[in-house]
Amino acid sequence: MPSGRRGLTVSTLALVILFGAGGTGLAAPPPPPNPSDSELNSSKAQANAKAGEVGRLTNQLAQAEQKLSQLQDDVELKQEEANKALVDLQSAQDAAAQAENDAKAARTQADAAAAAIEKARNDLKTFAAASFQQGSTVGSLSAYLSADSPKDMLARAQLLDAVGGDRLNALDRLQQAQTDKSNKDSAARKAAEIAQQKQDAARKAKDGADAAQTAAVTAQDNQQTQNSALEANKSSVEQQLYTAQAKVNGLQGQRQRYQDWLAQKQREDDERARQAALGSSGGGGGRPSAGPAPSAPAGASIEAVIARALSKLGMPYAWGGGNASGATRGIRDGGVADRYGDYNKIGFDCSGLMIYAFAGVRSLPHYSGYQYTAGRRVPLSQMRRGDMLFYGGAGGIHHVALYLGGGQMVEAPQSGLRVRVAPVRYGGIMPYATRLVG
Repeated sequence: MPSGRRGLTVSTLALVILFGAGGTGLAAPPPPPNPSDSELNSSKAQANAKAGEVGRLTNQLAQAEQKLSQLQDDVELKQEEANKALVDLQSAQDAAAQAENDAKAARTQADAAAAAIEKARNDLKTFAAASFQQGSTVGSLSAYLSADSPKDMLARAQLLDAVGGDRLNALDRLQQAQTDKSNKDSAARKAAEIAQQKQDAARKAKDGADAAQTAAVTAQDNQQTQNSALEANKSSVEQQLYTAQAKVNGLQGQRQRYQDWLAQKQREDDERARQAALGSSGGGGGRPSAGPAPSAPAGASIEAVIARALSKLGMPYAWGGGNASGATRGIRDGGVADRYGDYNKIGFDCSGLMIYAFAGVRSLPHYSGYQYTAGRRVPLSQMRRGDMLFYGGAGGIHHVALYLGGGQMVEAPQSGLRVRVAPVRYGGIMPYATRLVG
């Protein structure tokens, strides 16, 4: 027999023995506070309003996180563009330096060719002048007159022609070389100008890329500041929600204790009436019989289920944690949960929270896939407060939450987070809700 039932039976027997021994019942203790319906409704309305505000801020934060992610992508893109611009600038600078070196070499070659041509031209002038001077062995008339024979004179004439022709040919070749060198010099200067233009364009592109990267980082920082402010606002409203929910739970607890007091008082009144009837009929000496069977557990109602789940808001997520009695230490999974240290936390996972919430209704297995088939399944269009919502796909079910109504649910989300109220997410939701009560 569970300890709670055993304690209730012992208490009842004690009351019965006292009634039988004394013939009269003990007076019921003073009634506990009984909050009014308006107080209960007002506190629930405040909690629902805070839950709605939390949901709104959660949506805003989700949008802000998405924008921050996009800005992060943009920063990474701008960083890569800045890297490209830096590489292009370095290549342009190298090309400009090489083009300038080539231009200098071409100018040097052109200058050397011009100097050689000038020297050859001067040599030719000297040769021409010497050929008209007397006594010269280069090409004068004496070169012919001093010949020993006509044959010798002809040979000397041919030699003079050859020497003059070779010098003229050399001069032509030098002039052609000068033309080639000048063309190369002109092409090298043009290449240097183009390389300089490309270098200037690359430097301008790098300046633009650096400016774009700076702007992207600034936008990211601004968005991060907005996200931090939203997160702080959300945390503040969540604390207000927890306070409002605690107030609801406190008032509901007071109402439950008052109802328990009324039930106890009714049992005592019934026992007094029974004892009086036995006394008037002469049968008062016997042992009194046991009182009526206790009423159904308070946890059997939808509101009791929800109150139990909401009472654990803020508890850590611990994979494998939670049972019908409350939070337990998580277990190792060899993966994500271990990295978050769930095995060292006292808390709930998603299915463990459902086990605790529905403890007064029925015993649930510690696996969301089995919980999905634990009750009557209804289409999502017909879901109502107190139904379980499941998430999964072809690979199976991986998450469960408790629907609160008004588009809100309570859940133990994932490692690193805490039990919370959140807007119903429809991405990946299973087509049916599971109903255990009603």
